[in-house]
Amino acid sequence: MKKLFSLLSIIGIIAVSNCTRVPDNHDPILGIWARTESPDLQEKNSNTIREEWIFNDVYLGRYQKYSNSELIFYTDFKWSEQNGTYSIIYGDPEVTDITVNLEKTQEPEQLTLGNGSVFATRE
Repeated sequence: MKKLFSLLSIIGIIAVSNCTRVPDNHDPILGIWARTESPDLQEKNSNTIREEWIFNDVYLGRYQKYSNSELIFYTDFKWSEQNGTYSIIYGDPEVTDITVNLEKTQEPEQLTLGNGSVFATRE
């Protein structure tokens, strides 16, 4: 009886693990996008602020904010695409959710806001 139960357990585990396949995602937004705020050249103690959005293929990502190359904040986010518009929903209430568009005609590619201003560029 133990052998039969063990065999059924192994078959069940194999069957369940084969059913949980994540479909391939080849969305053009996948990768690292960044925005850098350069310091004012007049001020000697000004900080360089860099923000990064890392989009992965399971509709999740990581937002990171650096000050002078030191990580000062990060949070995860979910993203979705509908008719060429991407929605970014952050896991932290300190960061406001946003909607952007992918501009492939620019080099490097850019994420833009609804008013056309550049949100981030591809790395």
